[in-house]
Order: sequence, then C-alpha cells, then structure tokens
Amino acid sequence: MIRSAVTVSLVEEARGGPFVYWTDLADACKKAQQFGFDAVEVFPPSSTAVDPARLRMLLNDHGLALAAVGTGAGWVKRRLTLTQADVANRVQARDFIREIIDFAGPFHAPAIIGSMQGRSGDGVEHPTALGYLADALEALGEHAKQYDVPLIYEPLNRYETNLANTLDAGAKLLRSLSTTNVVLLADLFHMNIEEINPADALRSAGKHVGHVHFVDSNRRAAGFGHIDFAPIAQAIHEIGYTGYASAEALPLPDPDTAAEQTAHAFRRYFRAGESPGR
Repeated sequence: MIRSAVTVSLVEEARGGPFVYWTDLADACKKAQQFGFDAVEVFPPSSTAVDPARLRMLLNDHGLALAAVGTGAGWVKRRLTLTQADVANRVQARDFIREIIDFAGPFHAPAIIGSMQGRSGDGVEHPTALGYLADALEALGEHAKQYDVPLIYEPLNRYETNLANTLDAGAKLLRSLSTTNVVLLADLFHMNIEEINPADALRSAGKHVGHVHFVDSNRRAAGFGHIDFAPIAQAIHEIGYTGYASAEALPLPDPDTAAEQTAHAFRRYFRAGESPGR
C-alpha cells in the first residue's frame, strides 16, 4: 500500500523552499496527524540537530512513521557536494551524508541525496563528476545496508544539476553500481520539466523507483498546478510501488492549505473510496 508523507524543514537557510512545514517539528507532527498523513519527511540542519528520543516520542504520540531524511543542509549550510574538485570537500560531503544515514537508520528511514550530488564544471569534467557520484553512491548505499534501508538518489532538473536529469539517466547510473541498495526518487516537479511522458518514465524505471515526491508542476501541492495525475498514479500502481508519496511542496497559500490539498489529492489517486482522516 502506498503511504502518504508531508515534509518539514528545520533548516532556516532553506526558508522559501518546497517544504510544507517549517521549524516546529512538534507542530508539524500534530498537523500531519490532523490531516491524515502516515509519515513526515524531515530535513534537518545536521544529524545532531534533532534529538532521536524526542523524535521517536513525537512519531509515536501522533501515530506517524519517518518516511525519509533529507541531506540538503549539507549544501545549503556548508556548500558541500559529492562532486567538488577538492577532495577534502568530497570527503566532508560523504561524512555528512553518512551521519544522516546513521540518524535515520534506527527509524527504518532512508536518507535522500538531492542537491548534495552537485554538478560538473568548476574544474571537474562531466565524466569525472559522474565517477565521483557513482563512487559515493556505491559506498553510502552499502553503508545504509546495515539498517535494512536503501539510499535514495534524486535526479534533478537541468537548472539544479547536469548529472542525471531524468529517471532513465538515474537508472543508468544505478545499473553501473555494484551495490543494489540505491533507489531513485521520482520527483514529479522535476519530471514535469525533464520527462517527455512522466507515466512512461515511471514504467521504464520500474523497480528502481524507491520514493516519490507528490507535487505539482509549479511545486505547489498536488492539484494546484497543471499535472494530470491520473496516468501517473496508474503507472505508480502498475510498477508495484509501495513506498511513500511525499509532499515536497511549497507552503502556498499557507502550510495547512497545502497539507490539506495534498491529503485530498493523495486519497483521490491512491486511496480512492477512503474517507478523510485516519
């Protein structure tokens, strides 16, 4: 069964980005329960910024799971990526992600690599950057195995990276690895920009899809843009996907409206016939 999640960012430097809730983790968990979500997806400033005991208490008190943990603060706060020319920076980037994996793993939640993948340029040729990225995914994917969770890799649109912009490019990268413990994040906002047909791209990626960002064309909540979700939802069902559809969406016109709209769209496309609430 596909489950729902809503995002909460605790990274002040990322304010204005595509996260439904901000700053107050306790309130975000309360709202997630109120709107009927199954989980929260958290973007922390670091692996030590959130007390694991407090997070576990909040999740338990509100009947939630931890869907995934983002690593983007490594780029936003420290300007680290896995593909920088400086070897010391690449090592620090791996360490940052490894620490997020170690934080998320005990919750049976995977870490997401998106912006921290970096890009070629600035002294790093494209094949070299792809090699750096592949080496990092190999090592970090294997590191995540101890928690019985995968590592999630997110292809991004052309304005954010020049490494892998489509699910097909992401799947090709994953097939070059020895580890099988890395999966793709299918973000519908990025796919709306890069894919010829998002539903066909999902079918082609198939088993490689391990997480979905359920968001509209303008990065607002699903239903507040122009994406036709019916064929996309059908493709997601056809590939046997049973992970999360997570709202990495702008908090517009306000966080609660974005959350409520996402919950409504989620029920429409993934839980047809189910009454609101839990």
